[in-house]
Amino acid sequence: MNENMQKEPQSETAGEADGAVTGSTALADAAVKSVPSTASYSQKVTCSKEFQYFQIEYSKVLAALKSEFEGYVFRNAPMNTELMLNMTRELYLSCKTTLELFDMLHNMRSSDDSVYAHSLNVALISRRIGRWLKMEAAELDTLTLAGILHDIGKLKISDEILNKPDKYTDEEFELIKQHPKFGYDLLKSLPLDAHVKKAALSHHERCDGTGYPMGLTQDDADDYAMIVAIADVYDAMTAARSYRSPLCPFQVIANFEHDGLSKYKPKYILTFLSHIASTYQRNRVILNDGRVANIVMLNNNRLSKPIVQFADNTCLDLSKEPSLHIQSLL
Repeated sequence: MNENMQKEPQSETAGEADGAVTGSTALADAAVKSVPSTASYSQKVTCSKEFQYFQIEYSKVLAALKSEFEGYVFRNAPMNTELMLNMTRELYLSCKTTLELFDMLHNMRSSDDSVYAHSLNVALISRRIGRWLKMEAAELDTLTLAGILHDIGKLKISDEILNKPDKYTDEEFELIKQHPKFGYDLLKSLPLDAHVKKAALSHHERCDGTGYPMGLTQDDADDYAMIVAIADVYDAMTAARSYRSPLCPFQVIANFEHDGLSKYKPKYILTFLSHIASTYQRNRVILNDGRVANIVMLNNNRLSKPIVQFADNTCLDLSKEPSLHIQSLL
């Protein structure tokens, strides 16, 4: 990888919870002059100068990924992995805090997110997880490239099937499940780190053996592939679909908890979920019964169900209320 890589800001690893709150305030302050005080959290983010900049740069990286992927897969042109890595790294570094990064990604959504947008998102999220795990710079680059290339095998499947709005037939789903092998076959002859190739092949494997295409267990699963797997699922759940709106971060955390953390390597999934929950601590939220509250404390044993405080200063522990959950950020 690039030996003269740009050093990432120390603020990303130190004082992260404070940085998240500062990032939230900065985005809201930047937007407050252009949107009414009643605007939603998402509206404030999308009206900020940070989002406008990110949107432009994001589009540039997407265009580069599309050109490189399609040139390699359909025209046998060389693929410039260093270009894609450098552009993705620069986009990542444009976000000053964890909160800013995830706010940008959550608001870049559309119901027809492409393979390229998903791949870029997974790369950015994977790099953030790598930072939380205190990976070295070269490891972060390898992990980022693994995220970029993890779904390249989907280019071997027709858009008609990939973008089908209805439920897949059994035959179609079996074809979809082949995309990890298609991706590995595309990458196996390239001079790439083995982790990058394994991430393409194994990002749908699960530690309990329920994944595909090989049904690997924790002992056989590649570490980088397991990190990419978490980023892959998170991005898919926070994306809009034809049959549902995007899920908010706490709904995604709840889904991970419901599905069983045993599917993922404990060190990776617990690190990811605890940091995601911490990123949105102190946020205003809407509960599924319509009430508005502030998150005041996390429950470490049930991260999706924090303690919230209402306008009258009363508090409620959501972990003790089975019928209540956080519906959205406000």
